[in-house]
Amino acid sequence: MVGLLDRPAPGGPVTDAVDGAIAGAVGSVALNVVTFLDMTLRGRPASDTPEESAGRLTQVLHIGLGPEDRAANRRSGLGPLLGYATGVLSGAALTVVGLRRLPGPVAAGLFGAGAMLASDGTLTALGVTDPRRWSRTDWLADIVPHLAYGLVAVATLGQLRRSRRPR
Repeated sequence: MVGLLDRPAPGGPVTDAVDGAIAGAVGSVALNVVTFLDMTLRGRPASDTPEESAGRLTQVLHIGLGPEDRAANRRSGLGPLLGYATGVLSGAALTVVGLRRLPGPVAAGLFGAGAMLASDGTLTALGVTDPRRWSRTDWLADIVPHLAYGLVAVATLGQLRRSRRPR
């Protein structure tokens, strides 16, 4: 038993998925921080798309949320949870397909774009938004936080990889 904890964790798809999920979670925090900074600096309101997407998803899945006063509160909680789930699952999926092996800036851009596609694709499929109608400001308000997601997720993956190297 002595020394077993000193060995690097075995690699492979499971390790990649776990590392990616961790990186996706940390990237999601970065995305939210950048979004909240944008709201603070520009004085813009919070988006209603997370809550609306939660409502649409529960309708599609035929999941009742109870009486309307409680349903509204549940949608308010489910919206951000769905965002974190998207970020975590995107990080895992993008890591498993090998994006972590690309040069850092390329990987960061693709991680951000992948998470943005997963998020916006879901919102579009649910009929919550239509990116074809977005203004330049709307696109920037979406791209910049997702770029932060990608940068932080890739940095986290790099740190996880370095922590497994034998000393």
